Amino acid sequence: MKDEADSESRGLGDAAQPPRAGKAGRTTAPEGLRAAPLPAAPREPMEPAEGAEEERLVQCPVCLRELPGADINAHLDRCLQAGGAEAEPPSKRPRLAAAPPGSQAEGQPEEARPAAASPVFSLFHKGRGGGQSPADAGRDEAAAPPGHGCAAAPCGNSLAQKLQGKPLAERLRPDTLGSYVRQERVLGAQTLLRSLLESHEIPSLILWGPPGCGKTTLAHIIANSSKKNGMRFVTLSATSAKTNDVRDVISQAQNEKRLFKRKTILFIDEIHRFNKSQQDTFLPHVECGTVTLIGATTENPSFQVNAALLSRCRVIVLEKLSAEAMEAILMRAVRFLGLQVLGQGDQHGTPATGSGSKSSELPVYIEEKALNTLAYLCDGDARTGLNGLQLAVQARIAVGRTTPLNTTAKGGAADGILVTEEHVKEGLQRSHILYDRAGEEHYNCISALHKSMRGSDENASLYWLARMLEGGEDPLYVARRLVRFASEDIGLADPLALTQAVAAYQGCHFIGMPECEVILAQCVVYFARAPKSIEVYRAYGNVKECLRMHTGPLPPVPLHLRNAPTRLMKNLGYGKGYKYNPMYKEPVEQDYLPEELKGTDFFKERET
Repeated sequence: MKDEADSESRGLGDAAQPPRAGKAGRTTAPEGLRAAPLPAAPREPMEPAEGAEEERLVQCPVCLRELPGADINAHLDRCLQAGGAEAEPPSKRPRLAAAPPGSQAEGQPEEARPAAASPVFSLFHKGRGGGQSPADAGRDEAAAPPGHGCAAAPCGNSLAQKLQGKPLAERLRPDTLGSYVRQERVLGAQTLLRSLLESHEIPSLILWGPPGCGKTTLAHIIANSSKKNGMRFVTLSATSAKTNDVRDVISQAQNEKRLFKRKTILFIDEIHRFNKSQQDTFLPHVECGTVTLIGATTENPSFQVNAALLSRCRVIVLEKLSAEAMEAILMRAVRFLGLQVLGQGDQHGTPATGSGSKSSELPVYIEEKALNTLAYLCDGDARTGLNGLQLAVQARIAVGRTTPLNTTAKGGAADGILVTEEHVKEGLQRSHILYDRAGEEHYNCISALHKSMRGSDENASLYWLARMLEGGEDPLYVARRLVRFASEDIGLADPLALTQAVAAYQGCHFIGMPECEVILAQCVVYFARAPKSIEVYRAYGNVKECLRMHTGPLPPVPLHLRNAPTRLMKNLGYGKGYKYNPMYKEPVEQDYLPEELKGTDFFKERET
């Protein structure tokens, strides 16, 4: 009976002692995993023995079963093994307790014991069966990291947890071609690119399109497909990667291809950030197939990517998403978050669509008009639209938590939280205007402004002017272009146009934005309404063409037109025979062109 008492004291005493070394280097479980003794429950009396006291029961903290104290440590080890948990770094793994003498593990070989597999356990593992209480389940959910498991099981987390962590645009990124939205022109059912992707024959690609149109998403879809088929996918960003990083990837790709016959796909985000010499690094390796290059860019590849690299890649142009496509993307986000959409005549208690949360938190409603407005304001940028929705919902939830529920303030009510059109607009502040002062949109918009004024369309002229100024364009750049337009397209039809343009430039220089916007608007409308003449512009173009097409040395200046400031020049005939026109009342017959060009009229339209 002394052995039983020792065994019992060992089993109960381990809970209050620090971990100690067990047999074969194993250690006892940490102090937090030891079971605490509970008051003994009534049970049948044990077999009478000398010096034995009634054995006390201990509750297992995992399955809540009550066991004798002598068996609790071995049972706890088995219970944790059966529960399983996500792996952690080796330095942070909890260690198992040594099996008590006489247990099943005591007689097993060293390599067959559970500690040999180095399992990792957690008391906060979600989804575990057994005797877990509702209170423990609630603690487990609160202890989980934000956003954990949202993509796989969105209904398992509250709305606040779904909005934390990663941006909504990243969480809802499609991972298959079937869920890829609205790029039918290049990825439709019968397109060449889709057929190649489905057959896993991926060529080198340059994905060109505006922000938020799906370039990076398409690269992730290709990555998921390629990994399933044994290909290697490597991602680099040109904003942070260096040439040595690219060379390391290419060296690894060469080894993979030589040793394992394994292909490597290299995705370069923002490839236009690489300079010409860095882009040249890819040329021989893309040429021989060492790597399959996929580049993503928002800039025109004709200007930002080497011509030699372009000839080795296929350029895929992705279009800006339409408002209808944006509405579909936003509705998918609404279903993911569990929001309830209110139609035109719906009240808080009568949702039109969506699935409300069954938890105790307040339901969140969003107006259908708010979704439509957001779809238009984001200007085809899915990332902006999704993150704008996330920001608006987060802001309303925060206000709902700090505002008493019995208030009837706009956007809040006793039966839920409402996200309105005003909240969406407040989150974006203004329309998301796609404009890049140093990119292609810069030249596209100034070209549209020039052509609209030339076509005498004052409404279009004002629109393109506002598009540039509201997008952040330098007003002095616009004013300089107007000075040019005054002589190129209006010319002698209204000589005051040049004066108007110069005055507008000086006004912009004096007062700046935003006050100078009306000065530019006045000048633009004046030019759109003014008569047009390209007589001077065309004549000067004819002169330039004459000079370019001339063969041999250019003809000399006639002697009578030359300047003669010295006696030597006068003796050489400079200025001899020149007739000073103001001294004659009648027109003077005198040649001013070189002999070879006598009789040439540059103002006549030349045949091409």
